[in-house]
Amino acid sequence: MTANDAFTAGVRPGGLTSSTEIRLLLCYLVKNAGPITRQEIENALMEEALVNYFEIGSCLDDITKQQLVTLTNGSYAITEKGRKVAQELAYDLPRSVRERAVAAVLRCQTWARKEAKYSASITEKADGHCSIRCTVKGLDEDLFCLDLGTPDRLTAELVKKQFILKGNEIYQLLINKLTEEEK
Repeated sequence: MTANDAFTAGVRPGGLTSSTEIRLLLCYLVKNAGPITRQEIENALMEEALVNYFEIGSCLDDITKQQLVTLTNGSYAITEKGRKVAQELAYDLPRSVRERAVAAVLRCQTWARKEAKYSASITEKADGHCSIRCTVKGLDEDLFCLDLGTPDRLTAELVKKQFILKGNEIYQLLINKLTEEEK
């Protein structure tokens, strides 16, 4: 394996297999979606199977050392040097890879914002049933809590995901129903 080859385990065909390409993609992502956390980058690139997990960490460390990005309070931001690299070289990467990576990062960032405001925790009972505590947070406190029961873990995970994605709609519907006048 040459110094520029990357680990390819978990990378779909068409994904990136060169450390240089991975560093370029990371600069491109931080430039276009930053500031961004390591977790958001990892989740996005692993979801799309574009890069090997271990290569993400290694290449993030490399571009930080090369001062292409900075790491402040857990978020990566592009430097002027990194911006130039991303503008001049990132278009050497396949367009499909760039587009899938940016779309995945934006999905992960949206999920992280929603998860901070709408949370759901699952408690599994001895008989296999689950209870889910759904919470809407605002102004540093819980605005709304709802406890639901489900017959199994799979259903509980689905309810959790949907509550995080649609917590605002659920909260608005409930408030509207509770405050509407009788006819």
